[in-house]
Amino acid sequence: EAYEQTIWEREREARVRLTLKPQFLGRNSKGMGSDCLTPEWASQPCLMGIDEAGRGPVLGPMVYGCMYCPISYQSSLASLHFADSKTLKEEKREELYENLKLDKSLGWAVDVIDPRELSAKMLAKNKTNLNEISHNSAMGLIKRVLDMGVFLTEAYLDTVGDPEKYRIKLSERFPSIKFVVSKKADSLFPVVSGASIVAKVTRDRALREWLVEETGENINRKFGSGYPGDPETKAWLVQHKHSLFGFPSLVRFSWGTCTAHLKGEVEVAWEADENEESGNGSSSKRQAKLSSFGFKTCESRSEEIESSGKGRCKFFQARKLQQLTQF
Repeated sequence: EAYEQTIWEREREARVRLTLKPQFLGRNSKGMGSDCLTPEWASQPCLMGIDEAGRGPVLGPMVYGCMYCPISYQSSLASLHFADSKTLKEEKREELYENLKLDKSLGWAVDVIDPRELSAKMLAKNKTNLNEISHNSAMGLIKRVLDMGVFLTEAYLDTVGDPEKYRIKLSERFPSIKFVVSKKADSLFPVVSGASIVAKVTRDRALREWLVEETGENINRKFGSGYPGDPETKAWLVQHKHSLFGFPSLVRFSWGTCTAHLKGEVEVAWEADENEESGNGSSSKRQAKLSSFGFKTCESRSEEIESSGKGRCKFFQARKLQQLTQF
């Protein structure tokens, strides 16, 4: 399990670095944050707020953000005019974000979770639901800050699922920290409001600068809010759907919004996994056909053309995929 977790972290680092432009890349593998040097006040009792942006949209990453500071600075947070990021205009969020970055009494960090990672985990054989992904991201941020040497004693979080069960889960993982888990925490606690702004601004910037190789220069960036109910987002999904390969990597293809678009497309023959041979030496499963997106080979092409990549779909060229005749 530890090995698999390491692989996931390395893959996430690669995806973040491919997806975000250099100005979004931070000091470690899971996103970006304040100065990598341990702050001068790290040995003082500190508190942290954690919140997310982009949990519901069908497009783009989900971003978890945190903000932390000495408990002695808590009374000053109110003067910074942080508020739930959803209640603020974009210009105000950007202004507050730049201000908190300059405040030496504040630390912050984010975890950018790629849409492909979300879908892959939610559709894997051993599925990880969105709540568990969210919990793991929040706990990852806590661990990052603790590993920096920050003396965290309190943490405030907007709940994901049942507040009390979430609080118990966090307390069992980090017994030395007092946790407060609440609905609408981003409206109740300024430190969570600050984390909300960090997460929201990071996600908005990521969407504006997102690089989608599958559609090249023809990408239409007017995809609306990204939420499933947005007519502009729905129209964008229709316009950017490939009959064989599905949606660009910006799309969370595990979302129910995409299901309707997957019907009636190219039928792909998948080779089913064979059962272990039974006593009579026969294998029970045959090839199964699924009406879905996938990979389709053409036997008429020569191996030379296949191996060279000439005439291939850009999907394969971009990923440098080669046909293997021997394993």
